[in-house]
Amino acid sequence: MNRNLSMPESASQSDAPIRVLVVDDSAFMRFAITKHLNEATGILVVGSARDGVEALELIPKLNPDVITLDVEMPRLDGLGTLRRIMADFPRPVIMLSSLTVEGARETVQALTAGAVDFIPKPSNKANIETVMVEVIAKIRKVARARVYKITNDSSEKNQVRASTASRSVRSLRSSDKIVVIGSSTGGPRALNTVIPQLPANLPAAILIVQHMPVGFTRSLAERLDSISQISVKEAEPGDRPEVGRALLAPGGFHMVLDREGQISLNQNPTVHGVRPAIDVTMISVAQRFGASTIGVVLTGMGSDGTNGSSLIHSLGGLVIAEDESTAVVWGMPRSVYEAGATNEVVPLPDVARAIQRAVAS
Repeated sequence: MNRNLSMPESASQSDAPIRVLVVDDSAFMRFAITKHLNEATGILVVGSARDGVEALELIPKLNPDVITLDVEMPRLDGLGTLRRIMADFPRPVIMLSSLTVEGARETVQALTAGAVDFIPKPSNKANIETVMVEVIAKIRKVARARVYKITNDSSEKNQVRASTASRSVRSLRSSDKIVVIGSSTGGPRALNTVIPQLPANLPAAILIVQHMPVGFTRSLAERLDSISQISVKEAEPGDRPEVGRALLAPGGFHMVLDREGQISLNQNPTVHGVRPAIDVTMISVAQRFGASTIGVVLTGMGSDGTNGSSLIHSLGGLVIAEDESTAVVWGMPRSVYEAGATNEVVPLPDVARAIQRAVAS
């Protein structure tokens, strides 16, 4: 398989500071975020806005590289603002989300609508320092992310709302495959494209690992379940991989298969700095299912998924990676490709079809 590689991610980065627009209805948060960002090397806050209406007025004037966006705001909330940004001024957006069930749902909606990442909003002034370390790191991480124009029509066009009555979940047979899908930065939107395109009768079980903290994966699973032809749920100990169902690793837990083939969750040390880690699940599945394993690596920074994909490939399984042309961050897929572990490298809209081909092979 031949593929032209572009310049490495870091090679073309300029020395210009990352220009940031801070959008939050809290005067304290605007002040605190601005102060900490301006003290960070290589970051410059070019403006702040108290709500979405003001933000949309400032974006074309200030042309920020990255926007931090509060979810809950008056006049025009974070979701409404994000949709306008993605339609009119597409660029990396990081959501600041409250740690509530409703906040988690809204955050997942934002991530599937085009936001590249999110940060749990500090619950009090005391932990602002800790949160700002994460804000600064994520701004640096997403500054060069690829963000594409998204309209409301295009973001919904691939979604098929399925009746749960038409779903059929059954135990794995010896002829069935098991698919492990891994994603990170930009992953919720990618999953929002891939999972709804998978047919209800796909003869494979699916495990999904999305880099996400505790409290948000359940909402992601519920959203995917509501728009997909297969069932999607957050994995629990004792669940079994089944045809017609996708199990999503819970935030904060590695997901593996135990000796009986059931889901086991653990909080062993992070791998590649994350938990859940894609490699942990892929290796566990490949060791049990061998050539019947299919690995899929979507958008994300770093190399998580490379070791697992290499094992799958060496055992005769198939590996699919997202192409650079559609990946928000072509880090993880690139790493798998450069390791020589891919069978196909395809744009995001073609990933579901590639999975179907792999399952049928």
